[in-house]
Amino acid sequence: MSESTRENALRLTLLRRSELWKNAAARAQRLSGKRTDDAADATAMADDYRMLAHDVAKVRRLLPDSRAREYLESAYALAHAALHRPAWHASHAILGLFRDDLPEVMRWLRPHIVWATALFILTIAAGYWMVHTYPDLIALFASPELIATVERGQLWTEGLLNVVPSSVLSLQILTNNIVVSLFAYCAGFLFGLGTVYVLGLNGLMLGAVFAFTGQHGLDDDLFRFVVAHGCVEISVMCLSGAAGAAVGEALIRPGTATRAQSFQRAALQSGKLILACALLLIGSGLIEGYVSPNPVFSLRARIAIGVSYWIFMLALLNGWLFGRRRRFRSGATA
Repeated sequence: MSESTRENALRLTLLRRSELWKNAAARAQRLSGKRTDDAADATAMADDYRMLAHDVAKVRRLLPDSRAREYLESAYALAHAALHRPAWHASHAILGLFRDDLPEVMRWLRPHIVWATALFILTIAAGYWMVHTYPDLIALFASPELIATVERGQLWTEGLLNVVPSSVLSLQILTNNIVVSLFAYCAGFLFGLGTVYVLGLNGLMLGAVFAFTGQHGLDDDLFRFVVAHGCVEISVMCLSGAAGAAVGEALIRPGTATRAQSFQRAALQSGKLILACALLLIGSGLIEGYVSPNPVFSLRARIAIGVSYWIFMLALLNGWLFGRRRRFRSGATA
């Protein structure tokens, strides 16, 4: 038997094992997200891992440029992750989320964050220009009650604490902010088009309202109200939109994985950021309920609170609060 004939026979024999690969991948997928006390499952998983490792070596030599190699390597990686998953501890999981996972998600989302932020800034400028040039267009972005209040020389936020207690106001604001952020995230699933709509609309509204209040000499008062909570609140909206757009891109360009696998991977990754964003919005809601409408706080105090909380957000999302920079430096020195 010639060498080429023998290699062809080996290829056919290898491809006939595809059903075993599918069963191993399905078992690894089933066990990767949960714990099990079934000894048979653990034994079968170990056997699958050895079988996949053996076949990966063969398929890389015999079928290096095939889809079979891509599928087998994916199944092998899944089995490796399921078999070598460490014991789960709540404290370790939370520490790992904020120290390691979130910074990795932020690096992965960096291009989407840049363009989402640029889109928001451009639409703010566009909304400001539209209303500054054509004042009647404010009716597209603001309610008649808000327009009438500003035309009387008052902000709609004045006397807010006399109507609603800070605790109730914070809860209402927190709920609304989380809903808006989740909507910005989920809208991005529409292949990123939803993110353009949500960020574009909110940017146009913010720019238009600032232009309108500026025409009545109230833009300084509006900035005074917004600055304490707005730095983080607006950043979270851009982050949520960027995360949703990344999931939408995973649907458009799944790469070597299937569309469902690409969507699942992107959703799990971006979901970690959405959880952190929800936690940040709790603090933002408290600031907006207790600080922003309270005339006791000076402009300097409001700016200090807003900038400090924004820096805290950067430190949280980049893992600086949990020793990530120190660990990186020690690893680099070693």
